[in-house]
Amino acid sequence: MSSDERAVTLVVGAGQAGISLVTALRELGDTAPVVLVGDEPEPPYERPPLSKGYLRGDHERDSLVFHDAAWFADLGVELVTGDRVESIERDASGGSATTASGRTLAFDRLALTTGATDRKLPLDGADLDGVHSVRTLADADRLAPRIRAAREVVVVGGGFIGLEIAAGARSLGAAVTVVELTDRLLGRAVSPLLSDAVRDAHLRRGTRILLQAGAVRVVGHDGAVTGVELADGTVLPAELVVVGIGAVPRTELAEQLGLLVEPLGIVVDERARASDGLTVAAGDCAVGPNPFTRGEPGPARLESVPHATDQARVAAATLAGHDTAYDSVPWFWSDQGDLRLQMAGLPHGADRTVVRGDVASERFSILSYRDGLLIAVESLGVPADYLAVKRALEKGMTIEADSAADSSVPLKRLITGARDTRPA
Repeated sequence: MSSDERAVTLVVGAGQAGISLVTALRELGDTAPVVLVGDEPEPPYERPPLSKGYLRGDHERDSLVFHDAAWFADLGVELVTGDRVESIERDASGGSATTASGRTLAFDRLALTTGATDRKLPLDGADLDGVHSVRTLADADRLAPRIRAAREVVVVGGGFIGLEIAAGARSLGAAVTVVELTDRLLGRAVSPLLSDAVRDAHLRRGTRILLQAGAVRVVGHDGAVTGVELADGTVLPAELVVVGIGAVPRTELAEQLGLLVEPLGIVVDERARASDGLTVAAGDCAVGPNPFTRGEPGPARLESVPHATDQARVAAATLAGHDTAYDSVPWFWSDQGDLRLQMAGLPHGADRTVVRGDVASERFSILSYRDGLLIAVESLGVPADYLAVKRALEKGMTIEADSAADSSVPLKRLITGARDTRPA
């Protein structure tokens, strides 16, 4: 793609991927005008605190904002907030977008960083007052005062967001029940051993965990929620229900453009290019090759701040005419009350695991291996282990499994060379 200095770049979506893409363009020396469009009224802001400290009142609202108006002006970026892009037309030379307010935005280069929306609870009563989800700052603003006052809270969904909110509600004194349809918490993201450890940690803090429990109806009275009915007929009392059952990528504009879209998102290649070879996409809206070459092959959509940032940087490089492939090691974190989970790599497909430390003490790490090669670490309360493995994976190195179990020896001392499976 050309890097014509006057070519206008339109970035649709002002979340983590959008702001990272804009920042990367400028860091690459691209001085072309940029228009960044977000449908929320707020300027781009950090989302991770929304399900954690912000609900508890630990973060001021202004502290979440990435940059002030002067920052955008200095970088030559026009920020459009509170206006949704509803249609786009484009060809090989560029195109134009129309917003909900009727504004027309001409562009030469196009990036879709449209993110995702919360998956809706498909049950009767899901629209009752007192049923919430958290994806946006407005969502968190609506939930925060209620969760601080709630006495009985039901969280539907045992993923990261659900558990973060459950931990916050419990720390505020509420009786909390987590309802998870599958047989373990965090089932799509972590190893079974970590799932069990996280469950036990939440139980120790007084949270009730119901696995293989299906919610069938949200119960209410006079328009307000009073409970959640389960498949076995049990009704869990609740004055507040929080839903965290996953996210749906926002692909409407990509579909309108005729781009290849799958259920996981807008299909992109390792350079963040969509199927037309012109548009780039990044973040929660996109699915592409697994960037972690020690991970299982196939398409991947990784919902995390680091992924959105790294993929957006590759998208920016593609727009600026640089031949850069996305091959970052995935890493994640989750603060669930006083529990700090840190993960690097992907544990899926492991044929051996090694545990360092005492699981019951909530200070341990799980190292995952496949074919003798280290592929992931999951740490609870042991940041040094996480950092050592993350650095090893980034350098294409490994740690011998037979040596890793001895927690008296720092992992950084055990890092050794390994066959580097990443592309040259």
